[in-house]
Amino acid sequence: MNICIVGTGYVGLVTAACFAEMGNQVYCVDINTAVIETLNNGGIHIYEPGLEDIVQRNLTDKRLTFTTDISEGMANSLFVFNCVGTPPNPDGSCDLSYVFNVAEQIGKHMTDYKIIINKSTVPVGTADNVHEIIQSELKQREVEFEFDVVSNPEFLKEGDAIKDFMKPDRIIIGTDNAKAASLLSELYAPFARSRDKFITMGVRSAEMTKYAANCMLATKISFINEIANICEAVGADIKDVRVGIGADHRIGYHFIYPGVGYGGSCFPKDVNALIQTAVNSSYAPELLKAVDGVNNRQKLMLAEKICKYYEPSGGVKDKVLALWGLSFKANTDDVRDSAALEIIRHLTALGMKVRAYDPAAGDNAQKSLAADPLVEISDNQYEIINGADAMAVATDWNQFRNPDFDMIKKNLKESVIFDGRNLYSPKQMSELGFRYFGVGRQSVS
Repeated sequence: MNICIVGTGYVGLVTAACFAEMGNQVYCVDINTAVIETLNNGGIHIYEPGLEDIVQRNLTDKRLTFTTDISEGMANSLFVFNCVGTPPNPDGSCDLSYVFNVAEQIGKHMTDYKIIINKSTVPVGTADNVHEIIQSELKQREVEFEFDVVSNPEFLKEGDAIKDFMKPDRIIIGTDNAKAASLLSELYAPFARSRDKFITMGVRSAEMTKYAANCMLATKISFINEIANICEAVGADIKDVRVGIGADHRIGYHFIYPGVGYGGSCFPKDVNALIQTAVNSSYAPELLKAVDGVNNRQKLMLAEKICKYYEPSGGVKDKVLALWGLSFKANTDDVRDSAALEIIRHLTALGMKVRAYDPAAGDNAQKSLAADPLVEISDNQYEIINGADAMAVATDWNQFRNPDFDMIKKNLKESVIFDGRNLYSPKQMSELGFRYFGVGRQSVS
C-alpha cells in the first residue's frame, strides 16, 4: 500500500520506518529541509535503538522516500498519517496549530479518496475539527472528494518503540465508517498475525483512550512514589511493599517502580492536557491534579535529600555533585521534563556545582543548561567522580546498575550516594562503607 506520513518526529519516523519494513511504499513529509536532507543521506535526527538500521535499509530498497512536498507524498497514497507535534500551551492545553496546518495542506492537495489518520496525541474532538478544515479547503477549491478522518493513537515507548510498533498490545481504530476500518485493518494486518489486536470504536472514544492510557500509567507512578515516601517516613521498605502489592494480579508489577517521577514528552503533557480538557468541560479532575502535583514534588525529592544532608555543614554551596543520568528515563536522549534537569537547576540555584554524565542525552542536556556556569557535562562516567563531594543517580541506565564501587569510593571526597532509582541495595552499600540514600528505603548513614 502507498502511505503518506506527515511529520518526521519521533512518532512519524518510527511509523514510516515500520510500515516500510513490511513492504509498503511510504512517503515521509516534513517542512524542515535540514531534517529531510539528513534522512535522505541515511542518517536520523532522533535517538531510538534500532531505528537507524530500518531507515537505512528501506531507503536503500526505495520503499521509503523523504520529501518536503506534501503533494508528492499524497499523490498516490490512500492513507495520510498526521504525525506532527502537539506541544503544550502555557495553560497546559494542547497546541493543535501544527495538526490543523497539516489538515489545511491536505485539503489543498487532495485529488481523490483519502483516509486521514490522526496519529498524534490530540484532545477529544480534534478529528471533527480536522474534518471541518479539510472540507472547508475543498469547498474553497470548488471540488468534492470523499474522505474519512480516523483516530489511530500511538502507544510507543521511547527506547522500545520499534518493538511496540511491530508487536503492539492493541491497535485502536477510531471511526464509524466500516470501509475506513476495513482498509486500516488490512494495512495493520502484518502487525497482528498472532491474535486479533484490532479494537474499533468511535473517534472520540479513541482520542480519549490515548489520554486515559497515559494518565493511568502516570497515576501508577505517582501512586508508588507517594507510598515510597510514606514508607520512608514510617520505617517500611518500598521494595518489599512493591513485591507484596504487585503479587495481586489486579495491581501487577508494571509501572510501580519508585523514583524521581515521570518526565518526557508524553506523560506530563498529556496529564495536563486532560486536566484542561476536563476543566473546559466544567469538570474538576481532582485525581489528575493530584497525580501532577505528586510528580512535581517527587522531581525535587532527591535534591531536597542532598540539601538536608549538607545542612549541618553549611549547605550545598560550593559542594560538587557527580550526577549519573540526564534523560528522563533510560534508552533515550530525551530530556524534556527530565527530573535530572530539575534536580540540577534546584541545586545550582543554591550554589552547588554539578558534573553530569549520560550515555545519550549529554548534548540535549547541554543545550538546556548552557546558561548555567555551575554545570559541567562530561562524556566520561567515572571522570566526573574525581574529587566530587557526593554521587547521585537520576536515570536507570543499565551501565549504572553494577558500577565499580571501589573506584567510586576511592575518588569521592566522601563515600555518599543518593540513589534516585533504587539501583543499589542498602545492605550492599553498608557493607562497602557508603552512606546511602534511596527512595522509600531506610538510609545508610
